[in-house]
Amino acid sequence: MARSPAFSVDLTTRITAAPTRVISAFFDATALAAWWQAIGSVTTPRPFGIYAVEWESTPFRDAVLGSLGGVLYGTVMEFQHGREFFLADVYWLPPESDPIGPMALEITCRVDGPATRLRVRQHATDNGQRLQHYGVLMQTGWESSLDALKRYLEDGAMPRLPPQGVPPRQRQG
Repeated sequence: MARSPAFSVDLTTRITAAPTRVISAFFDATALAAWWQAIGSVTTPRPFGIYAVEWESTPFRDAVLGSLGGVLYGTVMEFQHGREFFLADVYWLPPESDPIGPMALEITCRVDGPATRLRVRQHATDNGQRLQHYGVLMQTGWESSLDALKRYLEDGAMPRLPPQGVPPRQRQG
């Protein structure tokens, strides 16, 4: 018997940019800093690659989760440039409390006229109160982030995939 998700975010937006630019924006450190306000990231666009994004701790505290920010990480299970990627074993490590997860995150793109239709799906099956609360926050968080991504790409940003096989310390540029 399949377990019903504790939370599920399923959002779609249209972005006037090529699908390769949209997918690249999830892996390019400069892009992640611009549209997702990441302060650090290690992303490897290939199966079994690492996907980790870090944010500053918020100056405010959520009543259930404490400070927000921290690190989101998972394993890239599938990657097709310009089409999709799938992260498994996704966890959020909040700055001051226990990890939340496991979750799954799926990003898909398809051409839609002169634009790209981007779909973001994030879900988890655990039924804890903290995870359910996190899901409510993620709905709003993803909506805001996708608006920022749309503005970033439609303003002409040209994110690129990081070179594969090059250690992060050599990617400085």
